[in-house]
Amino acid sequence: MHRCHRVAAVVTPPQSTFELSCVAEVFGIEHPGVPTRYSFEVCAENTGALPTKAGYRMLVDHGLDTLRTADSIFVTGWPDRDRQPSTQLTRALCEAHRRGARIIGICSGTFTLAAIGLLDGREATTHWRMAEELRERYPQVWVRPHALYVNHGDVATSAGTGAAIDLALELVRCDFGAAYAADIARHMVLPPHREGGQRQYTRNPARRPTPQPDTLTPALSWIEDNLHRPIAVEEIAARCAVSPRTLARLFDRHLGTTPGKWLLRRRIHHACALLERTDATVAAVGAATGFPDPSNFRRRFADEVGTNPSDYRRTFAQPAGH
Repeated sequence: MHRCHRVAAVVTPPQSTFELSCVAEVFGIEHPGVPTRYSFEVCAENTGALPTKAGYRMLVDHGLDTLRTADSIFVTGWPDRDRQPSTQLTRALCEAHRRGARIIGICSGTFTLAAIGLLDGREATTHWRMAEELRERYPQVWVRPHALYVNHGDVATSAGTGAAIDLALELVRCDFGAAYAADIARHMVLPPHREGGQRQYTRNPARRPTPQPDTLTPALSWIEDNLHRPIAVEEIAARCAVSPRTLARLFDRHLGTTPGKWLLRRRIHHACALLERTDATVAAVGAATGFPDPSNFRRRFADEVGTNPSDYRRTFAQPAGH
């Protein structure tokens, strides 16, 4: 029986409604048929009616005392980036971090984490249009402007708006496994994992227009249905009606990685789901995901996941009936 993981979202006026909604949708909504493993609360430094960027007010009942018992704390934006966090908020976040809570900055919320020192000497990201500002204001932070999110375990940051969902689902995977995250994503009608980074969304007039992502879509769907067998890059290129060199450029532009690395990650992701949801042997899972050699499967799995398939199963296998 899992103890509910307590999630708290700190809101700041004027609050971005979408970024808060992304976090609430993943952690605060009951999804039919999916076990509830999170509790969710919204809090603010000053309770009461709080203005939003959408033009309406939201009523916030809980103050920063909520953070004393939270396991994960989301700072869902920091509208006035010129303003330093108050002593009260700084103390609440730092004390929570010291006792082991996970602190997450969403979009401009990264500026809050940087301002209170939680990102010193560490990588972080934010919305692409604010990345240079973050670098200039906080030179002690290693800014990754193209990343959708950066997760260090104890602290994490995401790019703008929709990337909050990417990070939230990544944290769910870390907490309760890939299959549980996939169940939540399915209810949200979203992919459980989005490859690539912010480069695909950044406006850059100097770059040539990129081919439509539809160029890759049929081939990617075909790959998902054929993960059990060997797939050569040349075969993927043929299905896209392009050369292998052009295929590599398409993958880099739209997915931020190479065809080989993308394929490997999809194989490992599928293997994680099989380990969680089935009783198939490790060798059988490897064979079903394109690794006929069990020792090669174990090595590749450990390289990607950080543990071996058997230990992963013991940690994340779903109890019968879930």
